[in-house]
Amino acid sequence: MTGLKMEKTKKIQLIESYLDSLYPNPRCELNYQKDYELLIAVMLSAQTTDKSVNLVTKVLFERYQTLEELKDANIEDIISIIRPIGTYHRKATYLLEIANLLWDQYDGKVPNDRKALESMPGVGRKVANVVLSEWFHENNIAVDTHVDRVSKRLGLAKKNDSVLQVERKLQKLYEKKNWSKRHLQMVLFGRYQCKSLKPLCDHCLLKEICQKK
Repeated sequence: MTGLKMEKTKKIQLIESYLDSLYPNPRCELNYQKDYELLIAVMLSAQTTDKSVNLVTKVLFERYQTLEELKDANIEDIISIIRPIGTYHRKATYLLEIANLLWDQYDGKVPNDRKALESMPGVGRKVANVVLSEWFHENNIAVDTHVDRVSKRLGLAKKNDSVLQVERKLQKLYEKKNWSKRHLQMVLFGRYQCKSLKPLCDHCLLKEICQKK
């Protein structure tokens, strides 16, 4: 093993050990009970917080308790419910289109198929990765704003890397069996420790390898 490779291995081991100490059993913080509830919640979470999404989906899924009820909902009512999370007109349209697609084309079930998921309105690679990981227990790394920021601060990716490039690099650095766990840990680390503004650097055990200036 070359010196450079050994240094990188030690760095990853340090990161993994610290993440394991902080979040030994990480979980998705979006609330859901059904497959379509997860898909919709993740779609709604774009450019907003999980906390905000949970507040609106609590109302949404209590008012429309089945996919059949949801697909036939009035768009103005959907807009009024999800208004607090922003970009609500577009997301309300996506929500109803997804509900109708699931009902009409997939027998009311979220498909375990990346291509099918990514073809849905408002569902890109990140959303598909979360659904495939969380509901279908596939090993995936979804790169959201937290994972992207943490990866670049810790030197796991370059500043100008795209989210896909970040994902590919993380896949090479972490064991595949741990991809979903590492994704959740990095989300939580970015959300509560390595925050965009005012990160908690003073007591962070990774501050020596952090590239944040």
